[in-house]
Amino acid sequence: MTKTFIAVASVLLLTSTALSAQTIYPIDRAEILAGSKFDFKVELPEKIAASDIKVTINGTEQNAAFGKSADYIEREDGKDQSALLLRDVALDKPGAYTIEVTAGSLTKSVTWNVYDTGARKAKNVILFVGDGLSLSHRVAARILSKGIKEGKSSGKLAIDDMPNMALVGTAGTDSIITDSANSASAYTTGHKSATNALGVYADRTRDVFDDPRVETITSLVKRKLDLAVGIVTNTEIQDATPASMVAHTRRRAAYDEIVAQMFAAKPDVILGGGAANFLPQAADSSKRRDDVDYIARFKEAGYSYVKTAGELKATADKSDTTKLLGLFTPGNMDGVLDRKFLKGGGVRKYPEQPDLTEQVQAALDVLSRNDKGFVLMVESGMIDKYAHLLDFDRAVYDVIMLDNAVKLAKDWATKRGDNTLILVVSDHSHPNSLVGTINDDMTTETNLPLRERIGVYDKAGFPNYPVPDAEGYPSRVDVSRRLAIMSASLPDHYETLRPKLDGPFEPTQKGEAPNTFIANEKYKNAPGAMLRLGNLPAMMNASVHSGEDVILTATGPGSDRVKGQMDNTEVFRVMADALGLAEKK
Repeated sequence: MTKTFIAVASVLLLTSTALSAQTIYPIDRAEILAGSKFDFKVELPEKIAASDIKVTINGTEQNAAFGKSADYIEREDGKDQSALLLRDVALDKPGAYTIEVTAGSLTKSVTWNVYDTGARKAKNVILFVGDGLSLSHRVAARILSKGIKEGKSSGKLAIDDMPNMALVGTAGTDSIITDSANSASAYTTGHKSATNALGVYADRTRDVFDDPRVETITSLVKRKLDLAVGIVTNTEIQDATPASMVAHTRRRAAYDEIVAQMFAAKPDVILGGGAANFLPQAADSSKRRDDVDYIARFKEAGYSYVKTAGELKATADKSDTTKLLGLFTPGNMDGVLDRKFLKGGGVRKYPEQPDLTEQVQAALDVLSRNDKGFVLMVESGMIDKYAHLLDFDRAVYDVIMLDNAVKLAKDWATKRGDNTLILVVSDHSHPNSLVGTINDDMTTETNLPLRERIGVYDKAGFPNYPVPDAEGYPSRVDVSRRLAIMSASLPDHYETLRPKLDGPFEPTQKGEAPNTFIANEKYKNAPGAMLRLGNLPAMMNASVHSGEDVILTATGPGSDRVKGQMDNTEVFRVMADALGLAEKK
């Protein structure tokens, strides 16, 4: 999504989070891995003396249950509201827990389920996240990369050809509609959270870095099993989904601080865009607000640093490379359609960006040098960015790239004895549907009204994209019968029903009123362009997420837990169980 969209949405969403904050963290019905660390907090609506506050865990005084006493905050944030806070606690014994708080005349209770795991089944875990990947994107990728004839696909996607499948619910603690931060955080911590939050329960304080923390899978597997950890994306590496592996903040846009938290966590492999927030503010293209050079810090910590696809392969191939930092663009990396075919976006300035498959291969080469195993998170993140911008051609090509990366990982795992759990999931969906085809030969003049170019039912027929190349990509998207993918969430924009060959679509521009957006005049005179009034508030400059379940497919040891309908926090539990992170005593 665009940065303006994030900024505007964040203000509203953070405000709503504060108003709807819970009073006990972790929240009611939390599922907690035995032995994992978390912060315990009680927020009280008024100033209450410490002597009048009593907390019990299954009837036992809190001090005895947690092994230490909580800090008492008489006036939190200078207001007449007290709180109790206990950092870094854990519950080792599985079972049901009832937490009861009595404070004067106030009472509150929540229940937690603390669970253990079976013995370790998988040596490695690879979690693939197609950010914003919807079912229509997936079907379109299958049609373009495999072909379809007489109603039958000519092949399966690697993400389809997996033995276990489930639907996954994505709602957060504050809304039925999630964003990439708390949805990805559910996968990497096993805890629900609020929109924009990473690795924390979003509390009522002003400070966005003091919220109650929950332990990430990165911390867990390093602390318990000494595994290697990798984070791979084609977005900024500090963006929400990759950041969920290490970050603790309720403000996903705090890029400088997230880079610092990434350095503290020290994943073994870090590959993506986002160099601008690693460079000191005096450097060209820097977006930092201080003089810290995190590229230099990572180098001093033993990381090899690469900036191009060639450097990535050469460095990953070296047998002594065990720590690798690759930052290939200042911001987000470019998608496949621009990078391989149109040479649009930032490709002219940064022509040597690696493909996601190259990043995954390098990560596997480096991480597998840890004999104890590894956890790798891979995000194809530009699917979401393009979906927000109604740029469906670019989104679908990046789904094909994701599928190629999954195939590479599956083949890699098969050659090594199938001891790797591979999961493929979206963090949330977009309200997109494949409704037919667009019948338009891309000539500059046409008298046929825009909506009449859409073929539905038998008039849709089949698209006529060229035969895909070896990687599954048709060489052109500007064909005369194209897939028609429509969104149910729209800002005002000029609809052209044509692929944007000169660069990613920019549907809106700033309006005259503050924090409003109007249709981008750039597309007003495109052949047949039609002003389409949106159905979203004027403050939104892009399409938005939707609340439907997403699809999870899985293969490898521990994948049998993937079935039916699951909550997003259960994806974490699948990984924890496969790795035996809380093996029964």
